[in-house]
Amino acid sequence: MIVALQMCSRLCADDNMNQLRQQLTTLPATRPLLVCLPESFLVFANSGHQTLVVAKQSDVYQQQLSELCRQHDIWLAAGTVPIATEHDKYFAASLLFNEQGEVLAQYNKMHLFDVDVADGTGAYRESNFTEAGSDIVVVDSPFGKIGLTVCYDLRFSGLFSALQRAGAEVILVPSAFTTITGAAHWQPLLTARAIETQSYVIAAAQVGQHENGRATYGHSIIISPWGDVLSELANGIGFIGCQPDLNRLHAIRRDMPVQSHQRFREHLL
Repeated sequence: MIVALQMCSRLCADDNMNQLRQQLTTLPATRPLLVCLPESFLVFANSGHQTLVVAKQSDVYQQQLSELCRQHDIWLAAGTVPIATEHDKYFAASLLFNEQGEVLAQYNKMHLFDVDVADGTGAYRESNFTEAGSDIVVVDSPFGKIGLTVCYDLRFSGLFSALQRAGAEVILVPSAFTTITGAAHWQPLLTARAIETQSYVIAAAQVGQHENGRATYGHSIIISPWGDVLSELANGIGFIGCQPDLNRLHAIRRDMPVQSHQRFREHLL
């Protein structure tokens, strides 16, 4: 089973870890279980400077996450954890832990959110402090082959096509969408990516009004390879879940082999 946890993360990383600990006590008993966290679950700071401070202590929080995996016997897709780089910036790193607390994969957010939005924040310049990643990541697991993305990556279909060609069957999209862009584009983009790649799309989101003044859209959602909404949580903190049917996924890909029909593969990421 896979669940997506919706959160309203705060400025303090320790507060967010405590929120996570509380939510993990409410999990279903089904095992194996993959818990997916939203983007910036660990810290939703006032500035890149504050996030960088946490990034330089990321090992401490990774150890805590490992212990939670062992304690609850879960796999964990840790939304994004800031991890310091050599250039006084940080990766927005999506980490995948197994039930033994081992980090099996690290995907560094590739597409950075440098845009102007007509909301209370107005302008976002993620690249001021975040270093972009360059590698696609697909990991084998009991839940299928998992492809990792983060938030703004959702707008770049070439990345999703590359993940599907690398074998992805379940694609994770931890996010912190603005309310403006979320209302306009969140579900249409997620549905399109699921249909295009014929994959399960699991999108755990930030929600609500945050201490730093930002507001996020929420609407965590799980979409099938056929484009059906399997579960959704519009508002509030909590989780949604599904049991991926990989036999159904393989049947969809067999009956409509769109990837083998692709004529522009050489132009994709």
